[in-house]
Amino acid sequence: MKIDLTDTTASKINNALVHGRRAIGTPTIGMVLTLVIVTDEEHAYDALKAANEASREHPSRKLVVIKRVSRSPRERAKARLDAEVRVGTSAGAGETVVLRLYGDVIDHAQSVVLPLLLPDAPVVVWWPVGSPVDPKQDPLGALGQRRVTDTYAAEDPLADLTARASRYTPGDTDLAWTRITPWRSMLAAALDQQHAPIVSAEVEGESYNPSAELLAMWLADRLGVPVERTVSDGPGLTAVRLETKNGPIVLDRPNGSLATLCMPGQPDRSVALQRRDTSELLAEELRRLDPDVIYESALKYGTDRLGAPAPEAADAPKAAEAKAAPAGADAGAKPAAPAKKAAGGGKKAAGK
Repeated sequence: MKIDLTDTTASKINNALVHGRRAIGTPTIGMVLTLVIVTDEEHAYDALKAANEASREHPSRKLVVIKRVSRSPRERAKARLDAEVRVGTSAGAGETVVLRLYGDVIDHAQSVVLPLLLPDAPVVVWWPVGSPVDPKQDPLGALGQRRVTDTYAAEDPLADLTARASRYTPGDTDLAWTRITPWRSMLAAALDQQHAPIVSAEVEGESYNPSAELLAMWLADRLGVPVERTVSDGPGLTAVRLETKNGPIVLDRPNGSLATLCMPGQPDRSVALQRRDTSELLAEELRRLDPDVIYESALKYGTDRLGAPAPEAADAPKAAEAKAAPAGADAGAKPAAPAKKAAGGGKKAAGK
């Protein structure tokens, strides 16, 4: 069911939601969170489609905020709010409100969204594109317990990673980080079977790929070894190589779907490492709303330190530390490590 409202208010939108639920015979609310999607008209369809698919795992009220920039000064002076209220099958599992803001109301989007939030439910704010450098300081971002961005959509992903590291606030996260969850899981499982010290590492992927940079920073941060970032033709991440005292551990994915895991003393194995859709990434981020301390630590390591000489050879406790931080497991920040020197050796980070 779809209800169109022109030049409306938040009160009328809430009334339309109640009317829509009653009309389809579901007067009760069974949603677990509010997902605020801040996007433009061009990307609204794809973002809402991904959110609807993710809502099958996380029933939610989805508020899509689209800021419509007026062309003439006269139109910009007129404040107006249009809305589409969707309930039932067209809204996934939950409810959807598409908000189109015009004129001065664009500068006060939070005042439109605030009355539409579900009471006593967590709020997640997601920017598919055009995310602010400091999400917590954004008026809409300040409403959320979790703020989801995507550095992959930035014009300069590496500069964006650096800026986000300096402004990180607990609750910030990035779909570029979520994309490497299977890689981190696979590498952690591989290290569980190897007890030889890690000497160095190499991460291979497309240029200007923030997921490759984050994976390299995670390895360097957790293992305390130099990590080289090399460039390939893709797609996305293509390989990780860990040099150990017993020989290399290689996870190679040349085609974006099937990878080969090579380990010393074991036969090569094929493993599924499919590139995932946005809906799967979003659903993963909505599974937990507490701060991701492993992401914070990797992000703050810094792309400029990749390839730096290690302060000391990696030892067994550090290798065990990396194994203890599989994908999505943020509990237990790493112990303090000796200060690492600024980047001076090794290959240059991609795109720099």
